Amino acid sequence: MFRIPDDIARVARERSEGFQVEGFVHGEGSESPALLLVGEAPGEHEGVHGVPFIGRAGEELMKSLASVGLTREDVYMTSAFRSRPYRWGTKKERDGTLTERKYNRPPTQKEQLAHAPVLDYEVANLQPKLIVTLGNVGLQRLLGKHAKVTDLHGQLVTQPVQYLHSLEDTQYSWTEQAYTILPTFHPASVFYRPSLRPELEKDWMKIGEYLHGFTARPLE
Repeated sequence: MFRIPDDIARVARERSEGFQVEGFVHGEGSESPALLLVGEAPGEHEGVHGVPFIGRAGEELMKSLASVGLTREDVYMTSAFRSRPYRWGTKKERDGTLTERKYNRPPTQKEQLAHAPVLDYEVANLQPKLIVTLGNVGLQRLLGKHAKVTDLHGQLVTQPVQYLHSLEDTQYSWTEQAYTILPTFHPASVFYRPSLRPELEKDWMKIGEYLHGFTARPLE
């Protein structure tokens, strides 16, 4: 199993002090992953248990992996931000009382920049055959703000990705190496937009086709 060095995790935590976030979830998976999966940020369940992609979204992702013959152990799971970003909101209970609780929210650009060394290390050291971004946040972290999952999902994109050249930098640089990326929707997207499910399934069919073609290529 692959795990980022403790000093990189420590730096990321220190750089995100003062943000409205909690916990820290390491990426998880194979040292030679068939896929590098890049999501948005841990949610409530992930933050509590310290494991990426569990709960309802995780179950959906496991179904997608199974559809191309993969399991959790075959891939590496990470995200653009490694802590749970939250906001306070009011929830109405069944008895009518109002309670304050934490709700998930997307990580800000500043928060993603704080944790950039984590994803940069994973991309550089895992050397994945294929990067699959799950939703807009992971996609834009690698390809820039112009990239939209609605435009690019299911397409193979081979190009350099964004990384933080120095901890003092406030803007990303581009890697010299090109990576192959296939964007798709976040597994949780089908909960609030069930109409996306056929598109999500098509994207995973393409992921499977790419992987099977890759494994079938002759050795050089």
